[in-house]
Amino acid sequence: MENYTDMLGHINSKEDFLRFMRLFREDTQDSSLEGYFEALSAWTADMEGYYANADKPIPDNINWDFIATLLYAGSIYE
Repeated sequence: MENYTDMLGHINSKEDFLRFMRLFREDTQDSSLEGYFEALSAWTADMEGYYANADKPIPDNINWDFIATLLYAGSIYE
């Protein structure tokens, strides 16, 4: 899989996640962090609609605290 979007639903390890992040970062064109966080928050609020429209199951046991920690750590890690 060369495209990061093809990796979605197939990220099963830390290494997969790091590869996804590298490919995603290389392709990201939105340089506005504020806009990105706004879109991320809006998508999260409506994620059930995304999964319903894509005819995919909503993930179980999402570790929201880990996601929050990951986002926070990225803002302070050198």
